[in-house]
Amino acid sequence: MGLATAGCSHTLSVDAPQASGAAARACAALVRALPARVADQPRRAVDPGPGYAAAWGDPAIVLRCGVRRPRGLDASASCQVVDRVGWFIPETQQTGEPVTMTTVGRAENVEVRLPAAYFPPATAMVDLAPAVRRTIRELRPCV
Repeated sequence: MGLATAGCSHTLSVDAPQASGAAARACAALVRALPARVADQPRRAVDPGPGYAAAWGDPAIVLRCGVRRPRGLDASASCQVVDRVGWFIPETQQTGEPVTMTTVGRAENVEVRLPAAYFPPATAMVDLAPAVRRTIRELRPCV
């Protein structure tokens, strides 16, 4: 995922995937429902291109909606459920390194990149869960 800050505006450019139809409506609703703070970091301005994204803090916690299913997420992968939202974190990232976590069992995949400064990811998961539950339909629970 390409990230860059744009000039003095402090607007973060995010390479967010394009979505259409029901996916675009769900991702737009998610971005509108997201909290002002995640992991005690304030929301910041983003330029998501034609997609749907949000960010908080510096270094930035970055959320992208409508991403592809992550590599390694299959029937045998473990997931973590926090506040009724399932998340997949690749096994190699569960030790305090930067984390890329993706929702599991939802109509749209939501990815959150969490810099190591905000590890462990549980606080961000709790902060994001209400918006995800309200806007991204659950297809099957994470087990």
